[in-house]
Amino acid sequence: MFGDSRTPRSLNPPELDDEEFDPEADRLREECGVFGIFGHPEAAAITALGLHALQHRGQEAAGIVSFDGKRYNSERRLGLVSDHFSKASTIARLPGEAAIGHVRYSTLGETILRNVQPLFAELNSGGFAVAHNGNLTNGLTLRRELVQSGAIYQSTSDTEVILHLVARSRRQRLVERFIEALRCIEGAYALVALLNKKLIGARDPLGIRPLVLGELDGHYILASETCALDIIGARFVRDIENGEVVVISEDGIESLRPFPPRPMRPCIFEYIYFARPDSVVHGRSVYDVRKRMGAELAAEAPIEADVVVPVPDSGVPAAIGYARHSGIPFELGIIRNHYIGRTFIQPTQSVRELGVRLKHSANRAVVNGKRIVLIDDSIVRGTTSVKIVQMMRDAGAREVHFRISSPPITHPDYYGIDTPQRELLLAATHSLDEMRAYIGCDTLAFLSVDGIYRAMGEAGRDPLRPQFTDHCFTGDYPTLLTDLREEAKSQLSLLAEAS
Repeated sequence: MFGDSRTPRSLNPPELDDEEFDPEADRLREECGVFGIFGHPEAAAITALGLHALQHRGQEAAGIVSFDGKRYNSERRLGLVSDHFSKASTIARLPGEAAIGHVRYSTLGETILRNVQPLFAELNSGGFAVAHNGNLTNGLTLRRELVQSGAIYQSTSDTEVILHLVARSRRQRLVERFIEALRCIEGAYALVALLNKKLIGARDPLGIRPLVLGELDGHYILASETCALDIIGARFVRDIENGEVVVISEDGIESLRPFPPRPMRPCIFEYIYFARPDSVVHGRSVYDVRKRMGAELAAEAPIEADVVVPVPDSGVPAAIGYARHSGIPFELGIIRNHYIGRTFIQPTQSVRELGVRLKHSANRAVVNGKRIVLIDDSIVRGTTSVKIVQMMRDAGAREVHFRISSPPITHPDYYGIDTPQRELLLAATHSLDEMRAYIGCDTLAFLSVDGIYRAMGEAGRDPLRPQFTDHCFTGDYPTLLTDLREEAKSQLSLLAEAS
C-alpha cells in the first residue's frame, strides 16, 4: 500500500463543483447520537448536556422528548444543540423525570424538521418515542410494503418504519411489540425508546453501532458513547451487548435476549473516526487505539523526514503514534480554525478554492524547507487532500509524504455512515500510484487491514470470523442488503418542505 514518486506535483485536480470542493463533502459524515435517562428530576437538562457531548456525531439537527407521567413533551430543531437547548425556557418546556434525545446527521432522508428525531407515535397502549443511530438495510423495502398495506408516513427517515411495526404488532405488552418490530428489521441500530414509565435500549444482533449503560445518582442512562456520561459526572456501568434489549423502569433494569447469540462485530470506524478520542468503546480507549494505528503505520510505511504533521483534528492521535515510533518530531504544521461552521460556498471557482483555508492554515515556521510526513485518518474522494498537500507546498515544504492511518476506502457503507457511491471513492477507482499523482504528494501509504486489527489488539483479521465490521475496506458486509438487492426506489416523499 505504498506509492512513491520523487517528482514534484504536476497533476492539476479537475475543475470542482461546489459540493466536490466543499471540504465537508470530502469527509465521512458522522452518524447520529442517542441519549436517554430515567427517573431523574432534571431529565431534559441532563439529556441536553449529554447531546452536547455527542454533537460530533451529528450537527444537522437535535431533539428531546420527555415524559412527565401524563404527557410526552417534544422539542425538535434544526441546527446544533447549543443553538436551541442551552436556554432555560426550552428545558422548562420539557418537564418530567424521563427523557430521550438525538443528534442527527442524515444518511437516509432529507434535513427537514419532520425527519428530526426522536420520532413519536400515539398507540392504543400509550405513547412511544424512539431515537435511532444507524441505518436499516431493509428500511425502504419495509416502507414500501407498509405503505401498500395502508400505512401513512410523515417523515422520510427509516426510523419511522419501527413506529409502524410497533403499531401493527398484536402483542399485548408494548415491550413485546417493540421486540417483534426488531425481529423484522435488518442492518445496524442502537435505539433508545421512551414508553409509559419505561426507558428501553436496544442494539442490533452484531453490535455494529455502540450503546452504553451509565448511572447517575441511582438513575440509569443510555448513551452512544462514554463521553456523554463523563460530561454529566455519570458512572459507566457496561456496554449494552449485541442483540440485547434493556428495559429500565421504577423496578430497576431488565435484560432481554430476543435474538440467537452471535459473535459481536462492532464498526471499526468508531475507533478510526467517529467516536470522540476521550471515549472508551468496548473497553478500548479510542485515543490509545488511534495512537497505535499511527505506530503500526510507521512500522509499515517508514520514510526519512524532518517532521510529522497531523491533519487536525482527526489525524492528531495517529500522528503522535507515528512520531513516537519513528523518532521523527511531531509538530503542528497545520492550524485549524475552530470558530467556523460549514464552509460557505462562494460564487466563483477562484474564491471557492480559498475555502479550505477557512478551516486549515499552514504553520509556515514548521513546514518551510522541511520534509514532512502528513498524517490523516482516511481519504474519501481526495479533493480536500489535494488542497492540504498543495497548502504544504505553498508554505515551503520540500517533500510531502502522505500517510493514512486506515486502509483504503473501497466500498460504500449502508449502516449509518454517509459515504459516496463507490464510483466517487478515490481508492475504488484509482491505483495507489494514481491516487498519489492526483493528490500531489511525493509518497502515499495506507495502513493495512491487518495493521488496523493489530492496533485493536488482535493478531490480525480472521477471514473466517472477522472481529469487526470493516466492509468499507474489505467489501465484506455482515448483514443482508435487502434494499440494495431489490433496488428499492430512492424517492421517499412527494412533499418538498420549505426550509
